[in-house]
Amino acid sequence: MTPFDGQISRRRLLSGAAALAGGSLLLGCAPGARGSTDELSYWHLMSGGDGIVMAGLVDAVNAMNAGFRAEQTVLAWGAPYYTKLAMASAGGRAPDLAVMHASRIAGYAPGGLLEPWDVNLLAEVGVHERDFPPLVWQKGLYNGKLYSIALDTHPFVLYYNTQHAEKAGVIDAIAAMDSPEQFVEVATKLQKVTGKHGLSYGYLSDPAQMWRLFYTFYRQTGAELKLVPGTKAEADQAAAVKVLDFVRSLLNDTIATRSGDGGTAVSEFLHGESGLLFGGVWELPVLKDSKMPFDAMPIPALFGQQAAYADSHTFVLPRQSRTDPERRRHTYQLVAELLKRSVTWAEGGGHIPAYQPVVKSPEYLALKPQSNYVGIPAYVNYDPDVWFSGAGSDFTNYFAENLQNVYLGSGDPAAGFDGFVRRLNKLLDRPQPV
Repeated sequence: MTPFDGQISRRRLLSGAAALAGGSLLLGCAPGARGSTDELSYWHLMSGGDGIVMAGLVDAVNAMNAGFRAEQTVLAWGAPYYTKLAMASAGGRAPDLAVMHASRIAGYAPGGLLEPWDVNLLAEVGVHERDFPPLVWQKGLYNGKLYSIALDTHPFVLYYNTQHAEKAGVIDAIAAMDSPEQFVEVATKLQKVTGKHGLSYGYLSDPAQMWRLFYTFYRQTGAELKLVPGTKAEADQAAAVKVLDFVRSLLNDTIATRSGDGGTAVSEFLHGESGLLFGGVWELPVLKDSKMPFDAMPIPALFGQQAAYADSHTFVLPRQSRTDPERRRHTYQLVAELLKRSVTWAEGGGHIPAYQPVVKSPEYLALKPQSNYVGIPAYVNYDPDVWFSGAGSDFTNYFAENLQNVYLGSGDPAAGFDGFVRRLNKLLDRPQPV
């Protein structure tokens, strides 16, 4: 792997971008075309409620009249977004600023599709390493250089219906759960109250949901999944089987349905038909709008160690054929102002701000249930650092291809996990696109 320290040919950039994008060629876009130096092009993938909140943040920064104005371009989440961003960077016609999931940095920084941040210039606009949780800051590093600055951490968490929990007498037990057996006991008591299910968890046709829960519990055992191109995957089959057996035991059509998808799970929880919900913090706006009695907390450490799957929305500098120093300084100022206003991002979307001065503010600490899971960044677990993993990639599809039948109750956990590892080894044998 080669860092972006020197000149990289256009052909090399284009080939790397095409590989990262899965071969899709979507070159016919020019949202990154340049205007005057005070008009900054900003690409992101925030839609729905997140998009509304982000638009409000950008409007607030623009209202400062600080010598620049950010113009947003919103592109479809997932492969379409990452394809366009890769190709724009490869062609040197990228936006001034873009949002990228932290889990995708390993696939973009090595091929020269991103430019590193100047930490000295960041310090001039009030952004320092000390302002971020160590694990979150480190995720943005590649070969000792900073390629992404986190806006947030958005983890997988546990929601619970407080009214059902009180009726079942498990309010205190929920907070104290520290073993699979205790979790099953709580869920069983809640099922008796709801008359339907104790837990809602949707995974069908949603490989990412399957992976998020598995990886949370897998990392709680202390097991690691190390993926280094050119070597075999390092995985702990015994830990994986232990976790898969537990997940499968929950999907017994009593504690939780064996055949639920994400929408079904949220709907079931909203209608009081379950007492617990495994879901991302991005579900929070819908739950709060419903006015139902609920709370949220980190997924309890059932297997010995605190661990939680999460990703981060981060700010990156896509590669450009040429940059203007004044425009670049304005881009740094834009990022600093967005970070400093991220309590709004937490309030509207449930995400944990990465910028610690915001997290420590009275405004954030007053947010409930957001501040209940504020400690997760201290033990956050991102996808393994490898070019084919991350949000919007096929990585979780490989997991689902081999493990969905296990979740459904018809597959062997050991065989399914071995199949997943074999698939990873085939990818690790391939050279990284650069």
